[in-house]
Amino acid sequence: MTASPTDERDRAAGAATADRDGDRSLRRELLASARAIDLLVLLAVPAVLIAVFALPESTRRSLAFAYADPTVPTAFTAHYVHLDAGHLAGNVASYCLLAGVGYALAVLGGARRFFLTALAAFLLAFPFALSGLNLAVPRDAIGFGFSGINMALAGLLPLLLGTYARERFAPGASLRALPAVFFALLGWIALLALPLSTTGVGLAGLAVGVAGALLALIYASSAGIRVLATARRGAREIASRPGEGDLFAVGAVLVVGYPVVGFPSDPTGAGSVVNLYVHLLGFSLAFIGPFALLAVGAFEE
Repeated sequence: MTASPTDERDRAAGAATADRDGDRSLRRELLASARAIDLLVLLAVPAVLIAVFALPESTRRSLAFAYADPTVPTAFTAHYVHLDAGHLAGNVASYCLLAGVGYALAVLGGARRFFLTALAAFLLAFPFALSGLNLAVPRDAIGFGFSGINMALAGLLPLLLGTYARERFAPGASLRALPAVFFALLGWIALLALPLSTTGVGLAGLAVGVAGALLALIYASSAGIRVLATARRGAREIASRPGEGDLFAVGAVLVVGYPVVGFPSDPTGAGSVVNLYVHLLGFSLAFIGPFALLAVGAFEE
């Protein structure tokens, strides 16, 4: 029996109404759950970055990290210094996107304390760690900019997506398969960042990309995860939950899309070079350390 056009329009209108209701419900829950002190902490970061940029250029240069003459204070301050407005604007915009989506996932996924603890570590401890590890690559240059910490927030996102999915779509599910996502993302980063040949994808990037995908599949299988079946089931569940599913989709797109910004195939720019090494360090350390804490139940309520 064929439904009339009116029936089809009614179903479409009903689905659109359900979508709007789901979006409004999620926004109300997020607004009710967010805390003013959290928002002040999140907004303090761009305020500090802008305030530092307002300093004289000579002062800002003195706060940058000189690899040939490193100091402990500049190991920290360099990550909050920018020498041109474009660099500052890009890093502030990236931070707002990554921290905003990350906070929403954390609050609605029951991982607020986990997110804020990780953010504090990124802001206070990671500058020293990233600057110190940068000394492993000797060069006569200076390092500055917030992008290493932004990459740490990007590395945290897969974990926040996992906790959000467990809270919203699969209560009681284990997070033990998340390293498979990390291996897959490392492969994706290699495809983006490793040198390209003049005729197409270089063999190094392709080899590491394939290795990352294989490691992801092997790890997921060892954890008892049937990748295709789980992906299909998860996609159906996410698509059927307006609002909640939309937020998950935004986070997933950011997880896959932000490395395109953080790992350009040509890292050279006007008078500067994107530090792909520190970006990789920030991304990797931000996943590995927090995942270890999640795995031992350090943030279980």
